[in-house]
Order: sequence, then C-alpha cells, then structure tokens
Amino acid sequence: MFPLKFIRENAALIIDAAKKKGEKVDIEKLLSLDKDRRALLGQIESLKHIRNEKSKEVGLLKKQQKDNSALIQELKKTVKEIKTLEETLKRLESEIDNLLIWVPNIPHPSVKDEPIVIREWGEKKEFTSPPLDHFTLSESLGWFDFQKGAKIAGSHFPLYKGFGATLERALINYMLDLHINQHNYIEIFPPFLAKEECMFGTGQIPKLKEDMYIIEEDGLYLNPTAEVPLTNIHRNEVIDGNELPIKYTAYTACFRKEAGSYGKDTKGLMRLHQFNKVEMVNFTLPEESYKQLEILLNEAEAVLQGLNLPYRVIQLPLNDLSFASAKTYDIEVWTPVSKKWLEVSSVSNFEAFQARRANIRYSLNGKREFVHTLNGSGIATPRTMIAILENYQKEDGTIEVPEVLKKYIR
Repeated sequence: MFPLKFIRENAALIIDAAKKKGEKVDIEKLLSLDKDRRALLGQIESLKHIRNEKSKEVGLLKKQQKDNSALIQELKKTVKEIKTLEETLKRLESEIDNLLIWVPNIPHPSVKDEPIVIREWGEKKEFTSPPLDHFTLSESLGWFDFQKGAKIAGSHFPLYKGFGATLERALINYMLDLHINQHNYIEIFPPFLAKEECMFGTGQIPKLKEDMYIIEEDGLYLNPTAEVPLTNIHRNEVIDGNELPIKYTAYTACFRKEAGSYGKDTKGLMRLHQFNKVEMVNFTLPEESYKQLEILLNEAEAVLQGLNLPYRVIQLPLNDLSFASAKTYDIEVWTPVSKKWLEVSSVSNFEAFQARRANIRYSLNGKREFVHTLNGSGIATPRTMIAILENYQKEDGTIEVPEVLKKYIR
C-alpha cells in the first residue's frame, strides 16, 4: 500500500493510475478522510498536552495540601474527551485502511495504452496434412482423462495418465533444472497453502479473493501461484542489501476458481482450476529492478527456446496490467491448429508495491528501504503441453518428445 503522505502529494498520479487500470477506488474520499484524521490527531495531541498540564497542577495542589477536586473533575473530563476522540480516530483509520487496500500500483512510464509486440521467436510449423488439436490428440493417446478428473474433483481438474503424467513431470523437472543450473535460482518446495496475510502481501486479496480456494475454518488459501509463498519467505524481514538480488524458483500446483470465465476456452487443458507451474521470484535493489526484469524475461523465454516452441513477447497495455504490477510482459506460445497465441507466462515488476504490503525491506550503507519484487512464470504447463502436442505431432498421430525432455523420461 502507498503511504498516505505519498497519496496526498501524488493524488493526480494515483487517480490516473486507478482509472487506466480500471480500478474503482475513491481517492477523493480517501483524501477527505485523511484530512479529518490529521485534524483529529491535532485535537488529540492538544488535549493530551492539556491533560498533562492539569495532571501536574493536580499533583502540585496535592503537595501543597490545597483543594484540587475541581481540577480533578476537569482532568477526568479531558481524559474522557481524549478517549472519545481516539475511538473516533480508530474508526476513521479503519475506514481509511479499507480504502487504501484498493489503491492499485502505479504503471511504469514505459507502459502504453496499447499492447506492444516486443519480439517473436521460432518458426511456425507447417503440416502436409491437417493437424489434430490437443484435445483430439489427448483422447487418442490416452494421456489425459478429463472425465475421470471431473469424477474425482469436478470439471476443469485434469487427470494425467501414463505417458501424459510422465511428460508433465519431465516438463516440470526440465524447467526447475534450467532455472537452478543455468539461471542461478535457489530451489524452494513451499507449502501449497498460505495465510491470508501472505495473500494480501502479494496483492491477491482483496482484489482477487473470489478466484481463490479458501479453507475457511483454518483461514488458509490454496496457492493460486508459487509467487505467494516465495514472496512471503521474507515477509516482515530486513534483508542484507549485499545479498540482493535473491532469486527463488519453485514448482507448485496452482488453484484458481477462474470466476467469471465460464464458457471461455474451457476445452481440454485451456482453462483449469488446478494446474502446474514453475515460478521465479526476484528480490532486488530498486535501482536494479528494471534491468532485472529484462533478465527475468529472458530466463522465462529460455524455457520455450529449449523446447523449440515458437512464441512472442507482448508488453501489456495499461488496462491489462494487474492490480499490483507496474510493468508486465506476457509470453505467448504458438499453437498451429487453432492458430492462436496462448499465454504461458507473465513476467512482472511490482517495484515496492508488494514489499510495502508484506513489509520486506533491505539494509545497505546505513539506509533501510523497501525492496523491489519481481516474478515470472517459468512456466505454466497446461498451454505449454498444448503447444508441445500440436507442434510435435507426427502424421501417424504420435508425438515426438522434445529433445530437452528426453533425459527426464525413463
């Protein structure tokens, strides 16, 4: 969350950011409440000064053995006024906090009104005969059983079977090894559940609460992404600035209700309530974060380059930025059957937005500041699997395994 002082001094910028992101937050009301808050603080401080002076007078009269009963009554009245004002202040600050949590991050100046294609990589495959879509291929190969998955957990919970499960595991291990061995990440295997304060820290709630799976009785959320546990490793901590950047990677299953998305590309592996993803999270010095963003983007791209899958990089426009992001690139893989680009990774710089919410600072050269946090999918498997099936299919309906995955398949 932004400090109130920053919002007061940059109100126009905040209002513009919320408008461009399509976020509904009443900044004018927030500023009005803040004005009332500061006035109340002034009244309380003034009354506390009067209380302290009267307390001294009461003590002095008592010492002089003089009647201080009238002054004691005045003192009690002042104390009661202070208590009343403090209760009002508490309610006011709660109202302010309820508005503050809805203030989105400010987009970086380089983010434009329209999406920008940064680059394309790889050659789109041409087929001599009509290729099959991933759903038809998966049914003929028997690698996925969507009906059995639905039998167990409901629709959009896939069941990977036989070589499909093996290939999924190979894909995850390939990505983890790539990030650990070539990109110098520290591997983490985190809990798949997270506390509400962790979800708040990364910005998933309150904004995206309806998309989350919640265990109400325990106050725990199923991870929507490993970004949540990885970022919260350092919640309420001060990191030695000399250790930055810190780079974590993790595999987790991810759980999302995808509320409001029913009927949109729901066939097969396109849109799931449970899916696998390898995530990368970086903690950096503020002055290094945009350089690190480009490095992180390249690290995510390396996954698809290794798989030899055509893809493109899009810089997201203002109205597509997430609540917490200052700048985001999407990586979209090409599928030759539907002839569509499918998003498989988002790479974002949150600047200090998450760090403020999660209270993550660094200490360097005598100063203590909020770190910048970045994260990137490295990458999500379902649509990557779609691209593998469709790009690597042979005319006889079998699938050639990408070279980089072969060593993980026994």
